[in-house]
Amino acid sequence: MYKIKTLNQISPVGLLRLPAESFAVDTSEADPHAVLVRSADMHSAPLGDDLLCIARAGAGVNNIPIDACSEKGIVVFNTPGANANAVKELVLCSLFLSSRNICGGINWTRNLTGDISAQVEKGKSQFVGPEIAGKTLGIVGIGAIGGLVANDALALGMEVLGYDPYISVDAAWGLSRNVRRAYNISQLFAESDYITLHVPLNEETKRDYADMLKQVKNGVRIINLARGGLVNTDELLAALDSGKVSCYVTDFPDEKMLRHERVIPIPHLGSSTPESEDNCARMAVDQVSDYLLHGNIKNSVNFPNVDLPPINGCRLCILHKNVPNVLKDITSVMGDAGINIENMINKSYKTQAYTILDLTGGCPDEGHIKHLEANKDIIRVRALVG
Repeated sequence: MYKIKTLNQISPVGLLRLPAESFAVDTSEADPHAVLVRSADMHSAPLGDDLLCIARAGAGVNNIPIDACSEKGIVVFNTPGANANAVKELVLCSLFLSSRNICGGINWTRNLTGDISAQVEKGKSQFVGPEIAGKTLGIVGIGAIGGLVANDALALGMEVLGYDPYISVDAAWGLSRNVRRAYNISQLFAESDYITLHVPLNEETKRDYADMLKQVKNGVRIINLARGGLVNTDELLAALDSGKVSCYVTDFPDEKMLRHERVIPIPHLGSSTPESEDNCARMAVDQVSDYLLHGNIKNSVNFPNVDLPPINGCRLCILHKNVPNVLKDITSVMGDAGINIENMINKSYKTQAYTILDLTGGCPDEGHIKHLEANKDIIRVRALVG
């Protein structure tokens, strides 16, 4: 029986996919085999010896101590694409909000008294804003969300310029041929009337976007539903005051920008739809279940993706460092145990690697398992019997 701990409210649509005969779900489990989490901060949470995996019901994993998990052989999953449609819809909404000063107009109208119709006709000109059709939208990051935004923006009559040096084959296949490619980030900044960001926050993106506000076209409108730290607040406010940036829409407002009239502060609503929460829960639960029961890894942020069909025999799952001679040691131990390796797969991701062996002739005994675990480059060994 695997014990699953939930740190946030996880949609029942997902939790019901865990069979009661194999999984026990609780919010207070002290020593779980897996954790399901949304936004709860896990950096100070204990990582018990029995903890095998953590699944983030969402894309960002800043709330999870990835390095510490990797050292202990704890696989961390996220759910890329599960909330893509929800975020895409908010990006499209943000395009209109940033152009037409709709929020400003609504707030102004709420404070009117007397002859409302006359005042509306007299004052509406202060909220005039451009149409988006024919304008250029620069999309930084053409993944699950960026690709959907690109295709829908084209349908709305925009010119679309995309930049993503790491675009996947699947993302490229789903992208309209009418999306123009920016060959570098500076080109996108300089040519775009609107910019929307869809990249993670890390040292590379901090470096790439450090001079963004110096390179953008005058009057640009920026949408950031990705991560707050991608844009420097002080530089942004200066650019808004000077008119260099006409409007900034963010899902991650801070105290400094909260009351600036050209900032539209959204309270982190990007994936806040019931459909998105259900999708994220389903994906997170399925990934946890497949890993615990079959050893398969899909959508991990710290170990490679490895997938083999379930078997009826013994499966050995080994998380290890991506260094020479580990496989030699593994196969040698199996040979000494008189166990045949019927099928084997090995993949690596950066400094980490993962090997699955389907065995015939029985499972290795405790002594052989300990022999493997004594290897300084092997992090965790699990034997699963189908």
